Amino acid sequence: MTDNNAMLRRLHELRSEHRDLDTVIERLVDHPLNQLQLQRLKKRKLQLKDEISWIETRLIPDNIA
Repeated sequence: MTDNNAMLRRLHELRSEHRDLDTVIERLVDHPLNQLQLQRLKKRKLQLKDEISWIETRLIPDNIA
């Protein structure tokens, strides 16, 4: 198995978790008692987005040279 395959698998997992968090966050927005949990989920979502971006930049070859 190559590093690219592992990175693609990880990318798929991260995107899936990111989508799942969207759903959970949408449901929690209307519940003011869950603001701390909502903050934590949004922070996790941002971390996922950063990791997704990092992996995507590693997978896309740099053709600007």
